Amino acid sequence: MIELLRSLTNNLGYVILIAFFVSRIGSFKNIVQRDKFKKRDLIMLSIIFGSFGILGTYTGTEVNGAIANTRIIGVMAGGILCGPFVGLMAGVIAGMHRLLVDIGGITSIPCMITTIISGIFAGILYKISNENNKWVYGLIGGLLMEILEMALILTMAHPFSEALTIVKNIYFPMSFTNAIGIAILIVIIQKIYDEKEEIAAKQAQIALEIANKTLPYFREMDGNSLEQICSIIRESIGADAVAITNKEYILAHVGVGADHHIKGHRIITEATKKVIKEGDLVSLANAEQIDCPNINCNLKSAIIAPLREGNKMIGTLKIYYCKNNAISFRNINLAVGLSQIISTQLEISKLGELKHMANKAEIKALQAQINPHFLFNALNTIISFIRLNPNRARELIINLSTYLRYNLEAGEKPVDIYRELEQVKAYIEIEKARFGEKLHIIYNIEDNLDVKIPSLIIQPIVENSIKHGILEGSGHGTVTIEIKKIVGNNIMITIEDDGVGISEEIIEKVYESKMEENRIGMSNVHNRLKYIYGEGLKIERLQNGSRIHFNVRKIRE
Repeated sequence: MIELLRSLTNNLGYVILIAFFVSRIGSFKNIVQRDKFKKRDLIMLSIIFGSFGILGTYTGTEVNGAIANTRIIGVMAGGILCGPFVGLMAGVIAGMHRLLVDIGGITSIPCMITTIISGIFAGILYKISNENNKWVYGLIGGLLMEILEMALILTMAHPFSEALTIVKNIYFPMSFTNAIGIAILIVIIQKIYDEKEEIAAKQAQIALEIANKTLPYFREMDGNSLEQICSIIRESIGADAVAITNKEYILAHVGVGADHHIKGHRIITEATKKVIKEGDLVSLANAEQIDCPNINCNLKSAIIAPLREGNKMIGTLKIYYCKNNAISFRNINLAVGLSQIISTQLEISKLGELKHMANKAEIKALQAQINPHFLFNALNTIISFIRLNPNRARELIINLSTYLRYNLEAGEKPVDIYRELEQVKAYIEIEKARFGEKLHIIYNIEDNLDVKIPSLIIQPIVENSIKHGILEGSGHGTVTIEIKKIVGNNIMITIEDDGVGISEEIIEKVYESKMEENRIGMSNVHNRLKYIYGEGLKIERLQNGSRIHFNVRKIRE
């Protein structure tokens, strides 16, 4: 028995050594590390683990007409690690081989049956075990299967006396070596899973670094942004070419094949069309699968990953290599992460563009909001001064011209605060000419304010203070405009009046962007400030009047 134990232990060593080398083979690692096995993967794994079973038979030791072996090591390890299909098929492969190499042998049929049952039982253990205890289930399962095998030999092998002798000689050595061998083989192959987690972590780090490098190009998309993004991805991951498409056209292609994979050309490969249609990542192992119509194309392997906007397909990310079978789990995992990041960045970029468009639309809305009554009143006031005070009329014409020109020329770019104040003062001078001593304006403006602010941001608030604060109240009052430096690079702009005050209802409507269309001035300013600076107007209802203030950041030039 001791000699048999030594022999089986040696045989176990061979199996473990071969298993170790197989686990280092890239193609085997690529299969095992996949999140989901394809049918061909399962067949390949069944053959590999079934072959371990066959190896266990061939390295076995003959004992009284039986073969003491390590056959179930590969079968059970395959089932516990890879699932019921692999367990069953590996069991059938190794079991049928055991029957055929010794047809009519005293233990051939019991050993065949045990091998197949071992594969089925391993599939059950796969379902109830987890990553941390698979080796324990393998150890216990090996012991149980050897008990079953001995029971079948005693039941089915004849004569019984020979069967009993065989069991006495092989039970302990086979139980020990098979149970230990299953546990060791599981641990060796599970190292590949640990590598998978390490690879995933490294690829996540690379993907985040790429995201950081490409972010500026997503923020300001132009005709060359996608080429720059493809270049960064290509350099960062060592690919031979990288491309981005929408659902119909190539948007960018950088690297090998750029002479015929041209920006603006229609997508012609069936693999890309399949990804767009089905939304699943595709891995291509050779030029035939890539199916490029250019016979001189040097691209041999590729990953095509879907790009999405929510649940909607919007295009693909394509990563190419010039070698056949160059796609590993590492490449696929990175491509998945990159496609998700690019999808998110494109969606954010689109939202940013929509906000940008909205900002421009709000400026246009303010420009279009020049009240015709204000123009008529201003012109009537100027006409009345022409006879009585021509010089004052000339000043008012200049003020009206300044006011109108600024409104028409105002755009989305920030303007110097003193340029904005020129427009505000022009508006105020016209209103003061209309209402005379009823309207008082106090300016508390610090000197040397090196700051640019969004255009049309102060005048709508001043107009609100005059029109809805003072004129709707007693008809006379004071508006104070204060601009001062505060902590850091911030400047505070405050407009205060002693008029009727703003109701809480109006304040809530401004904050919630629910103002009526004919009174959108303050709401418009509030929304634009929030978009640009992250916070909008601060509106206070005073005992007499209202105070509105907001901060802008100082720009050093």
